[in-house]
Order: sequence, then structure tokens, then C-alpha cells
Amino acid sequence: MRGNEANRVISVSQGGLYHCRGGRGDPVYYTEDSAAVTIQKQVLAAVKLQHSWSQIFTGETITLRCKIQGGEGKVWKYEWTAPNTNSPPTSSEYRISRVSVSHSGDYRCWGSSDYLLTGWSDAFRLTVSSSKPRATLTAQSSVIPAGGSVTLSCSVEGSAGWKFDWFRRDSVSSKAQLMRGNEANRVISVSQGGLYHCRGGRGDPVYYTEDSSDVTVRETLPSKPTVTLQPSWTQIYSGETVTVRCEIQGGEGAQWTYEWRAAKLNTPPTSNEYRIIRATESDSGGYSCRGRRDYFFSEWSDIITLTVSYKPKAKLRADNTAVPVGGSVTLTCSVNPSSSSGWKYYWYRDEKSSEALTTQDAVFHSNGQISVSQEGLYRCRGGRGNPVYYTEDSQSVRIGKTVTVSGADSSSSPVWLMVGLVCGVSLIIILLLLLYRCRQSKCADKPPDVIYSNIELENFGNKWKHHKAEQSAVYSEVKTGATEDSLMYAEVKQPKKEKAKKNKGIHKYSLHG
Repeated sequence: MRGNEANRVISVSQGGLYHCRGGRGDPVYYTEDSAAVTIQKQVLAAVKLQHSWSQIFTGETITLRCKIQGGEGKVWKYEWTAPNTNSPPTSSEYRISRVSVSHSGDYRCWGSSDYLLTGWSDAFRLTVSSSKPRATLTAQSSVIPAGGSVTLSCSVEGSAGWKFDWFRRDSVSSKAQLMRGNEANRVISVSQGGLYHCRGGRGDPVYYTEDSSDVTVRETLPSKPTVTLQPSWTQIYSGETVTVRCEIQGGEGAQWTYEWRAAKLNTPPTSNEYRIIRATESDSGGYSCRGRRDYFFSEWSDIITLTVSYKPKAKLRADNTAVPVGGSVTLTCSVNPSSSSGWKYYWYRDEKSSEALTTQDAVFHSNGQISVSQEGLYRCRGGRGNPVYYTEDSQSVRIGKTVTVSGADSSSSPVWLMVGLVCGVSLIIILLLLLYRCRQSKCADKPPDVIYSNIELENFGNKWKHHKAEQSAVYSEVKTGATEDSLMYAEVKQPKKEKAKKNKGIHKYSLHG
């Protein structure tokens, strides 16, 4: 290292086997070599975990490594101190297969090589968790839109270094199929419905987490269901029974489960029918549905609006209140508003009758009209659905009968009036002649007689307007009788058509005996 040094003291920074000797004179005289002195250089040692994660789980395989700074290229001998071990290794690695909680604790190492020596390293604290971790799978959405995709994310809480395996199955009973394996990316996109789960894996050999819980992802089919009402009317009244039905075109024969959106559904049904018994105003609102099958969803249907109103009352109308001789009256029953539909009508006569009229009692026309020829007190009500829902009874309408003699058309009244006048005058003349002859012959010794003749002529009304009987008949009456005086009266009366003409056509003839 050094020679002919006057200084008997030197400093060295390298480990090794050192000896010295002295020399003097010229030529130099050397002493015997000194005994060898071993100098070992101390370097730093540190325990490192081979993996990049510090959270260790039961069952993993781990490797601890003793690293010596500047010890490259040397052959080292190692010593370890560790919990729960009677025979620590003498190599730079401390490998623990299927680690358990008992392996938790402080680990130290030191190494020696020729004239190099380390001190004990600082303690490395190993913590082993008692439970095996479970992966967590989350979905951006549980429904894939038509033609779209959803994002799935897999994670293992509180630890690192994982790669992920992805699995899918078509049903609960089918076997899961590996979609992707050893994926460094914890996020994937899927466009197919199914039952998905994932797991994490790390290390060599690979240590796997517990499988995540299943996540159901349903694919939206392009078909859109239709909501219909049975019966088909949208105007529903309080107390009626109505069925809302979800129909999926092309979905016949498939096992669908249905979802409903409605204003009043605390426990929505899973069938394709929602039956409302004795509907109330609170059942009013919009109804829509969709179907799901395996891992497929239909789109939501368009909304159909149901309106529930108070119980309606039927309305009865008659085209006449009196039955003409040999004729009939037409009755019409209706339910307002006119937008409501599906009604059948029931007819009753007399207040206390609960038996509906039959074809023996009336002539039934189009729905809502009948013709009756009997007098009485009539009422009606509407009914629809199964079971039948009835409206309130209508107001009662009384139908009477008319007894009349129908004459000719009113346009011929002047002709008949002239005929009547001629006949009346002729009759009066005949009566006067008879009376005169009677007085001249047989009646001379008898008490005076009086002959009355009273002829009233009325206008003939239209034969169909039977309700104006006082202007549509001709009455004639001839009365004879005896009085104290021998008198004869004759009177012809024409009907009063106008105030200005009220005395025209009235003629009185008197003959005093």
C-alpha cells in the first residue's frame, strides 16, 4: 500500500488483512513482517419487500430481500432475525409461502463478505391481514341503452398491485366464462347484457381475491311496448274496474317480467296487467311500462293518461210527452260527457220498477233509443264493463196518451168551413120548414115547442198535431125541447182564428112563435 513511510501511523478505509514491517539503512534492512491484522469494513444493510405493496393478506407468498449498499459483486453470508421462525435463511431472500397472521412482526438482516461487514439493518414491520380481500364491481348503469354500452369498474379496497379478471354468464345457473384475464386496467366497457363479476390477482404465484358480487347488466332491445286499457275507454268513472295492460310486439312466448311507472303504485306488479278495482280519483295519471327478460330490457312505453271522474248521471230526453193514437214516442238516453264511450242503456217504467224493459215493452233502435206506446213514468241508466258499472238513474219523464180525431190537413180548412156553413144553413132551413108545417097542422093545440140547433165548426188541424185537439175537430149538436114560449133558435159558430175575425162566421137565427 505504502512504502518507506516515516510516519508509523496510517488510516485505512478498506477492509482487508493488514501487516507491516520496518526497514532502515542503506541498503535497507527489513524486520520480520508483523502479524496480520484483519480489518473489516462495515456497510449498510436494509430489508426490503420485493413487492410494491405493503398490505399483505393471508395466503399470499411474499419475499423479503436483504440489500447491502455497495455489496455488489461480493459473496455475502447473511443472517436474519424474524418472528415465528427457528431456522432463518442464510441467503439474501427470505421467502414466505402462504403467509399467515403469525408472520406479522419485525424483520432484520446483516451480511458479511471477506473483510466487509454490515450492521443489523433497521427493522421492517410486516403486517398480515387475517381476511382474504374481496373485489368490488360497480356499473355505471344497470341498463345498456339501445346500441350503446356501460362501464364496469373493479377494485380491491386499501391495497395495490392488482390485475383483474372479468367474467360473464348468461343466467344464474350457467357457468361463468372468462372474458378478459390479467387486465391491468380496472375499467372496461360492455355492450352485452348478462351477469358480470370480477376478481383481482397479484404476485407469483398469483394470489386471487374473493370474487366480487354479481352485477346484472341488461341490454335494451329496440322494441317499445304499448300500454292499453281494457276496456278501451280513457274516461273512467269512480267505482269502475279497469285493467292497464303492457303489450310487447314480437315478445309473444317469452318469459317477460314487467316494470310499471304510475302515479299510485306502492307495490307495482311484475305481470303485464295492472288491474284497478273500484277506481278512485287518486288513480288518475300517466301509466307506462317496460319488460325485462333474462338480461334484456325493452324501452319504456309511451305514457297513457287515465282520468277518473265522479260517477255520471244518465240523461233522458223524449221527442213528445204524449203518445198519439196508434203511434209511439221516442226516448233517447245518453251519458255526458259525450267523449265517454262503451255504454249500454237500461230502461225502466214506473218509479218502483227494478226490472228493465224488454223487446215486449218497447221497440229498441240504435244504442240509446227506444220507442214506447204505453203511458207511464220512464227513466234510464247506462252500464258498461265486466262486472257492469252503472251510472246514476236519469230524471224521470212522464209519457201520457192522447185521444183525438184527426182531420184533414190545415191547408184545407177553408174548404171544409164552407162545406160546414152550407150544410148548417141547409139544416136550419129544413128545421124551420118542419116547424112551420107542424104549427100549421098537428101542433096547433099543443103547448109551444122550442127547437134548438147548435152547430159549431172548428178548424181541422194537421192530423199529426194531436196535442191541439180543441182546434182539430168538428162538433155538431141538435137539441129539441119544449119551453113555455114557442121559440126556435139556430146558431152556427166558426172557430176563433184571429182576434180581428172572431165574430165572423157566427150566425144566429131566431124565430118567435
